[in-house]
Amino acid sequence: MPDDSTPGNKPADVLRAVRERLHAERAAAVENFRRDHGTQELVNRMRAAVDTAVIALRDEARLPADCVLVAVGGYGRGELFPRSDVDILVLLGQPLDPVGHERVERFIGNCWDLGLTVGHSVRTLDECIDEAARDITIQTALVEARRLAGSRALFASLRERLAATLDIRQFYQAKMLEMRQRHIKHDDTPYSLEPNVKESQGGLRDTQIILWIARAAGLGESWRELAERQLITAAEATAIARNERFIKTIRVHLHLLAGRTEDRLVFDLQEQLAANMGFSPQGPRRASEVLMQRYYWAAKAVVQLNTIVLQNIGDRIFERTTLPGRPIDERFQEINGLLDVTADDVFERDPAAMLEAFLVMQRQPELKGMSARLLRSLWHARTRIDQDFRADPRNKATFLALLQSPRGIVHELRRMNQTSVLGRYLPAFRRIIGQMQHDLFHAYTVDQHIMNVLRNLRRFTMAEHAHEYPLCSRLIANFERHWLLYVAALFHDIAKGRGGDHSKLGMVDARRFCKQHDLPDEDADLVVFLVEQHLQMSNVAQKRDLSDPDVIRGFAETVGDRRRLAALYLLTVADIRGTSPKVWNAWKATLLENLYHATDRLLCNDAPAPDRRSALEERRAEALRILRLYAFSDKAHEALWNQLDVGFFLRHDAQTIAWLTRSLHYRVAPDSAVVKARLAHIGDGLEVALYTRDEPDLFARVCGYFDSKRFTILDARVHTTRNGYALDTFVVTEAGSVPGRNDYRSLVSLVETELAQHIDNHAPLQPPSKGRIGREIRHFPIEPRIELVPDERAKFYFLTMSAADRSGLLYVIARLLAEFRVSVHSAKIMTLGDRVEDSFVVSGTGLSDAKRQLELETRLLNALQVPDTTAPTSIVF
Repeated sequence: MPDDSTPGNKPADVLRAVRERLHAERAAAVENFRRDHGTQELVNRMRAAVDTAVIALRDEARLPADCVLVAVGGYGRGELFPRSDVDILVLLGQPLDPVGHERVERFIGNCWDLGLTVGHSVRTLDECIDEAARDITIQTALVEARRLAGSRALFASLRERLAATLDIRQFYQAKMLEMRQRHIKHDDTPYSLEPNVKESQGGLRDTQIILWIARAAGLGESWRELAERQLITAAEATAIARNERFIKTIRVHLHLLAGRTEDRLVFDLQEQLAANMGFSPQGPRRASEVLMQRYYWAAKAVVQLNTIVLQNIGDRIFERTTLPGRPIDERFQEINGLLDVTADDVFERDPAAMLEAFLVMQRQPELKGMSARLLRSLWHARTRIDQDFRADPRNKATFLALLQSPRGIVHELRRMNQTSVLGRYLPAFRRIIGQMQHDLFHAYTVDQHIMNVLRNLRRFTMAEHAHEYPLCSRLIANFERHWLLYVAALFHDIAKGRGGDHSKLGMVDARRFCKQHDLPDEDADLVVFLVEQHLQMSNVAQKRDLSDPDVIRGFAETVGDRRRLAALYLLTVADIRGTSPKVWNAWKATLLENLYHATDRLLCNDAPAPDRRSALEERRAEALRILRLYAFSDKAHEALWNQLDVGFFLRHDAQTIAWLTRSLHYRVAPDSAVVKARLAHIGDGLEVALYTRDEPDLFARVCGYFDSKRFTILDARVHTTRNGYALDTFVVTEAGSVPGRNDYRSLVSLVETELAQHIDNHAPLQPPSKGRIGREIRHFPIEPRIELVPDERAKFYFLTMSAADRSGLLYVIARLLAEFRVSVHSAKIMTLGDRVEDSFVVSGTGLSDAKRQLELETRLLNALQVPDTTAPTSIVF
C-alpha cells in the first residue's frame, strides 16, 4: 500500500483518479446503451464500474484486514441502474478500535465524494445475524449479499449463519405480507396513470420477490434455474424475463431523463421517454400512450406470473401435500379452498372450459381463488380463444350466463381481464387494455374505467348500498333484465383511442355483439342506444337550461320511453362516478336527478306535454302557495313580480322564486346591493342571490369576489329586471372542500356582508389569482375550444368553451366579456376533473360585428391556453 505522503499518490490524487475513471466508465456504458439499448449490459457495466471504484477506495482508506466489503440489496444482486443507491455492508471480524472507526468513516466519506448515493452499515457477524432476525428488510438484503473484497472465510460464515437462522416459512409469509402492503400503498393496481415501475403492482419488485424467496429457499437464483426445478415452465420463464427486461429498460431511461433516482412514470417524462425508446404516435394516440399501454401489458403479465410462481414456491416450501380434491365436475375440483383443474390439459382438450371456470367461481362462493395449476393452464391455453371459439354457441351462452349471475360478476370479469381471457373473448376490449385517457377527467385506463362502471352498476343492485343512491337502487330493482346494462357498460367506451366519435364506433361493436349472442331485437336496441347516447344525459343536465320545457321535450324525444330513460340515468351515474374521485359531486347528482324526474313526468302516458305557458303558470302558482305558508298576503309579491319577465320564472323553480320574493318584495328599488345566501339544496355549498343596479361589468366583479375567496361557481343565472336591476343567483362551493362538509352555515352572513360591500364599493377589477397548474395539464394539454353562435332571432348568443381548468379561469373569462361589453344572462359551469366545459347565454351590440366577434373569440382562446412549461431534460454522466 503506497504511503499517503508519496508524491503523486496523495489521497486527493487517488480520489480524483478514481472519480475520473468511474465517470468515464459510466458515461461509456450510457453511450453504449443509447446505441444498442442493451439494458442488462448497462446495469452490469454500471455495477462493474462501481465495484472497481469502491474497491479502490477501500484500499485507499486501508480498512482493517479482517473485515469484508459486501454489496447488498440491488447492488448485491449485481445490477445497478444509473441513479440507484449503492448499498454496502462493512462486515467486521471484530469490533472497531478508534483507528478502524476513522478508516471506515474515511471510506464512506470518499464514496459520497465520488458522487455515489451510499446506503451503508458497519456490523460484526453477530450483529448482522441479530439485525436480520429483527428486520425482514435487512434479512432480504443479506440474502442477496455479494462479496467485493476482504476475508472469504468471514463472508462464508455470514452466508452459513444466515442460512442456518433463516426460517424460510416465516420469510415467505413476511415477504408476501410486505408485497401486499406495498400494493395497497401504490393503489393496488398496475394501471396507475403514473405507475412506479419499481414498487407498483406488476413492477420490478414483483419479479424480485420471487427470486428473493427462491434464493432463500435454495430453489434457484434465476428464471432458468426455477424452470429447471419445475417451478416455472420454459415459456413462463421466457415471458417473465422479457417483460422484466422491458420494465428495466424503462427504469434506465427514467433515471437518465430525470438525472436522479426517479422510478415513477410521471407525466413530465412520459412523452420524452417514449421518444427515447423509439415509440411513435399511432393514429390519434400519442407516442406516450403507446408506451404506457405496452408498459401496462408487461405489468399485467408480471402480475399473472407472480401469482402462479409464488403459489408454486409456497407449495414447495410448506410441503403442502396434494389432498384428494373435492370433485365439482369432470373438469374441475376444489383443493385447499381453491378451484383446480382435474388434469393439466383440461383446457387444451376442452377450450370451452376456460370460460366455464369463471362461472364455477361465481356459483361456488366458498372458493377463495384459483390454483396455480389452473392459472397456468389458462395462461398457456389463452390463445385457443379465437374466432371459432367466439362463434361456438356453448361459449356464447356461458359468457351471457356470467353477466346474468346473481353474484360475483365484477369480481370474475376483473379476473378474466387479469388472466387475458376477457380481451381474447372480446377483441375490441383487448385494444383498450392499458389505454390511457388524457382528457383531464378520467383517472383510470379505459379498461379499468369500464370495470369501475360495472362495479357501480352492481352496487345499485345490493341492499347494503341502497342508502347511497336510493333512486338508482329503486330503478334497477324494477328494471327487467338489468344485466343488459352490464353489456352497455362493457361497450360504452370500447372504441376509445381509435379516433372519431367513440360513441358511434362503440355502437357498431355493441350491435355486432348483440347479434352474435342472439339477443332479442328489443334488448339489442336498448344496448345500442345506451352506447350511442351514453354522454347525452350528462351533456343536457350540465350544459342546458333544465327549466326550459323545450329542453326537456327534446331530451324526451331522444330517449323515447321510460325504460330507456331509467337505463340511461343508471348508466350515466355509474359512468361519471367511475371516471375519477374528483368528478362526481352533489351538484351533478341533483342536475341528473332533476332531468330524470322532469323527463319521466313527460314520458308518463297520462301526462300532457308541457309548454312554456303552462310551466309558467304552474311555477307561479306553486311559488304563491309557498308564500302563503309564510303568511304573505295575496298582493305582497306584485311589486317585485311586475319587474320580472317570463324568462326569470322559467329559469328558477318555485322554491327559489318564493325565497327571492320573501327577501326582496319590500325593497324593489334599493340604493345599495342586497345579497342573500342560504345553504344550497344540493347538500353542499351555498346559493347566493344578488340584487343591485345593473352594470356592464357586474358579472365579472361577482366572479372576482368568489375567486378571491376561493369559491368555485357551479351555476350562475343572471337576470335583468324591467326597472334596470340585476337579479343574479349563484351556486358556489369552496374549492377543494370535502363533500358533505357541514360548516357552510357559518359562511352565510360573511358572504352576504362582504359581497354587498364589494359591489357597492365599485372597486376596479383586480387581476385573477394564479393557481397551480396540474402536471397532467401541462404535459397533456387539452386544446381549448370556443363556439359563439346566435339564437334564431340573433338577440342572444350561445357561448360554449372547453379548456383545462385552473384557479381563476371563470374570472378571466368574465373580465374579457366585460371588456367587450358583453352581458351574461346565464352560465352553466361543468367541471370534469381538471377540465371545464362551460356554456353561457350572452348578448351585446358588438357581437353582430363579425370583426369584433372574431377578436373576442381570439382573446378568449388565448386566455384559455395553458402556458407551455414543459422542457425535455436529458442528464448524462
